[in-house]
Amino acid sequence: MARKIQAIRGMNDILPDQSSVWLYLEKTVAEVVKSYGYQQIRFPIVENTDLFKRGVGETTDIVEKEMYTFDDRNGESLTLRPEGTASCVRAADQAGLLFNQTQRLWYTGPMFRYERPQKGRYRQFHQIGVESFGMATADIDAELIILSARLWKKLGLLDHVELQLNTIGLASERETYKAALVDYLTQFKDQLDEDSQRRLETNPLRILDSKDESTQAVLKDAPNLEDFIGEESQAHFDWLQSILKANDIPYVINRRLVRGLDYYGKTVFEWVTTHLGSQATVCAGGRYDGLVEQLGGKSTPAVGFAMGVERLVLLLETLDLIPTAAKFSTDVFVISMGSDAELASFVLAERLREESPNLVVLRHCGGGNFKNQMKKADRSEARFTMILGQDEVEQGICQIKDMKTGEQQACPLNEAASFICRNV
Repeated sequence: MARKIQAIRGMNDILPDQSSVWLYLEKTVAEVVKSYGYQQIRFPIVENTDLFKRGVGETTDIVEKEMYTFDDRNGESLTLRPEGTASCVRAADQAGLLFNQTQRLWYTGPMFRYERPQKGRYRQFHQIGVESFGMATADIDAELIILSARLWKKLGLLDHVELQLNTIGLASERETYKAALVDYLTQFKDQLDEDSQRRLETNPLRILDSKDESTQAVLKDAPNLEDFIGEESQAHFDWLQSILKANDIPYVINRRLVRGLDYYGKTVFEWVTTHLGSQATVCAGGRYDGLVEQLGGKSTPAVGFAMGVERLVLLLETLDLIPTAAKFSTDVFVISMGSDAELASFVLAERLREESPNLVVLRHCGGGNFKNQMKKADRSEARFTMILGQDEVEQGICQIKDMKTGEQQACPLNEAASFICRNV
């Protein structure tokens, strides 16, 4: 007997009893983003490795430790995309959609990072991203945050997530702050955790995100980024807050929030929850005005966010917020006995689907006696079972059994579809 092949660790199947929740989430997202004028874009899973080295940043954890990178037969270095923003920028710029234009785009699909699998964090994971281009003012930052709040409201999550907000200023302001931060932290290098010691040389802003208690103790007296923020950045941040307040979007300012990717500047934000343990962030984003130019395009302001589908699905399940209507269910099960009845059952099932496209009509296939077919109808948990035999075909009727009450009645074939539509 051949050895069974298992899925790769951290790359999970989405089984039929789970996929209905994914479909519900994706459909809800599609409805919300469409209402704000965002159009979908799709791009490849595999990209040139340099796209992520230049876009995400060579000193980030993603590029240093987490990317799935390989050489193709021509010796070109390729990478399974670890995030979507850089790919979105590449695709939109390559198609000539960015310079001197405004775009509102969104995407969904799998991303890949090599890290230790744990609940809510996998090696193949799925993201939904929303990006806007060509608008430099804080109103578009606010629109994206308000859009995400509307999504939480529609999903029933608004009371279970918190918006954290910060400004990390312009690149020149961050460079001045980095120098001051490094000068301070170097004095206490031995008290920093191992990752923070490494980041001191490569990406010191990420030290602010450290969860290590000794590192956080050192950071209490560190220079504050807000003291290095200039008038332009502060005015942008103030206007963003004014718009959020006008729209009754509550938030907290988290001065330690910097985000983990090099391309961010000015606005950064996260939606976090207390219901998923250590995997608290369910949506995060910010402004990245320099990324298009960094990747070879013309200077284009941009802002966006991404949300993890697995974490959102887990949060919806944890809070029992999946509507009954979103769960897969069978409305009608059709069984037949005899060749004439089988042919008639095909016609009947198609008539049901034609007259009511939202119905789930499961027609028994594969043969079997009446008793076995009825057992399958019971297991399907359908509301109604439609029964056709030779006698019913000759009389031009079918038997309709209400599986909740057990009541059964004859119905003319030409009226069966309308009966079901009225009663499901």
